[in-house]
Amino acid sequence: MAVLKDKATPRGKYPHIKRVGDFLFVSGTSSRRKDNTFAGVEVDEMGTTNLNIKEQTKAVLENIDAILKTEGASIKDVVDVTTFLVNMNDFGGYNTTYGEFFDYDGPTRTTVAVHQLPHPHLLIEIKAMAYKPV
Repeated sequence: MAVLKDKATPRGKYPHIKRVGDFLFVSGTSSRRKDNTFAGVEVDEMGTTNLNIKEQTKAVLENIDAILKTEGASIKDVVDVTTFLVNMNDFGGYNTTYGEFFDYDGPTRTTVAVHQLPHPHLLIEIKAMAYKPV
């Protein structure tokens, strides 16, 4: 079980990743960086916010890969994914980017719409389970 120093600090008392035998469970992960900024978020000088689902999805999957690498695994070892989208209108962009990481032989997947995530700039959060024998 590990809270990783080079990743955004969890917003509660839980680890980034937990190993149970040959299985690795990655807590819900977003595009939030260690400095509490977010990938896929631009705010202009007038305060107009642009949120990019493709950039956020890419950052989330890259974060999951980095978290798994701390246990000697990678995104290739993921067997199950649960994705939370704030707006199902973002499904297309999410699905396109997801397809750059996985194919039909990849993990099983469930995608659900949620009312909100822990920060208004977040469009997506993903939790994952990987299988990597010790």
